[in-house]
Amino acid sequence: MSRFYFTKMSGSGNDFVLFDQKLNENLSLSPIFVRKVCDRRNGIGADGVILISESKDYPFEMTYYNSDGSTGSLCANGARCSLWYCFLSKRIQSDRIDFLSNNISYSGQVLEDERVIFYLLSPKKMKFDFKINAAGQLINACFCDSGSPHVVININDVLQQPNQANSRFDNLDNFPVKEIGSEIRYSPDFAPDGVNVNFIDSTNSVINIRSYERGVEDETLSCGTGIVASAIITFFKNKRKLPINFLAKSGDILTVDFQQNGNEIENISLTGPAKIIFNGEITI
Repeated sequence: MSRFYFTKMSGSGNDFVLFDQKLNENLSLSPIFVRKVCDRRNGIGADGVILISESKDYPFEMTYYNSDGSTGSLCANGARCSLWYCFLSKRIQSDRIDFLSNNISYSGQVLEDERVIFYLLSPKKMKFDFKINAAGQLINACFCDSGSPHVVININDVLQQPNQANSRFDNLDNFPVKEIGSEIRYSPDFAPDGVNVNFIDSTNSVINIRSYERGVEDETLSCGTGIVASAIITFFKNKRKLPINFLAKSGDILTVDFQQNGNEIENISLTGPAKIIFNGEITI
């Protein structure tokens, strides 16, 4: 039996179990361990696990694991939680800090009232207005890799009844996010790694969004990189003015801002809440 200390955190409803290597010197995270910890019935329960460890050239390094034990992609809400934890635990002394994740340098800023800004890199790839075969129909979609690969779909482009052109969805509350999201996530078009899927309703000034995340294999209450991808797509397609506000499933508002330099997107930021839910220990 081994005892480990953890901090349960939430980034606008996207929840994580954070382990600090300083407090858990003998901790080694395996996919089996991560899956046990994230199990909401037999473990602590979370969308993912974050490991904060020492770095030679940075104040800290963040390693993120999805709840299925996979790793390698960026988690923006996890990054904001990591910044908040390291600020509160005095690991970082200033409110603006660089850190390492997946051997890539990122930065963030801690604001007041449990709000944290995370600065992302320019998107690796974007694609507009292509068709995806799902839910018995061809659905118009866009793609943006904001650190993780994301499909973005406006719910008005999805038919409730595939053979009825006037049956378009107009309410995100009753949209079948998990059913259609999982079908697209496992589509051969995105094999073998799969894709995250975001459904948006841009009718109002604040864009409503719901997201299906690979690695969690379910809808989450918020997806940071998905919100950023959706903001970039909406900016180009709908000419939205910056900054762009999103209402996540959790009920929290997150804000995306960036600068356009020709065809390049630069200085991308995601601002939203991050908080500690509780501290505890687990014996495995």
